[in-house]
Amino acid sequence: MKKIMLIAFASAMLAGMQPAVSGVYEDILHAANQNDTPTVVGLLRRGMDVNTADIQGTTLLMIAAQGNNLELVKFLLDNRVNAQRRNRHGDTALMIAALRGHIEVVRLMLDRKVDPNHAGWNALHYAAFENRGAIVTLLLAAGAEINARAPNGQTALMFAVKHGHLDTVRILVGSGADLAHEDPDEGGVLAMAKKAKHDEIAKFLLRAGAK
Repeated sequence: MKKIMLIAFASAMLAGMQPAVSGVYEDILHAANQNDTPTVVGLLRRGMDVNTADIQGTTLLMIAAQGNNLELVKFLLDNRVNAQRRNRHGDTALMIAALRGHIEVVRLMLDRKVDPNHAGWNALHYAAFENRGAIVTLLLAAGAEINARAPNGQTALMFAVKHGHLDTVRILVGSGADLAHEDPDEGGVLAMAKKAKHDEIAKFLLRAGAK
């Protein structure tokens, strides 16, 4: 009887704690989305998990990267956050920062040895797609695989060519991007440039040896 009473008491206590836990969870995500670093840090120091994520798998680090919150990114990295986690869309914090053009966040993460390479879409693809030339340079210097193929089979150079990003094309070609890789449907980079009527890019690729 005593054991049954203890179990019932423990169950009641846990049930009573659920709203409080849920409230703190919502509070920390809200604070992160508002760039309210002191509140986030305070809740983490009280025991919240640095890898807390919302229902989409978007972690505190991803939220901080998207919001260009360098202070919070640094705190999370200092406290052993899992920087390689991906949300339900397959994005990492580094990919989000690269997509948004938050170069100091990208620089900090790469300085902390966050790996830019993994299967699927990656930070280099995003940076090339959005013409983030300075971020492309940082990623390549950190060991990003220049000819990595996205899920659609295309490379960072192809994204830059198709979208008319001449500066990024120059960076990638100058860093040794493969000019011979071809997409089964769209052909090589020169064909892509011509099809999109990116004449300056086509001329540049011809001079670089594309066929």
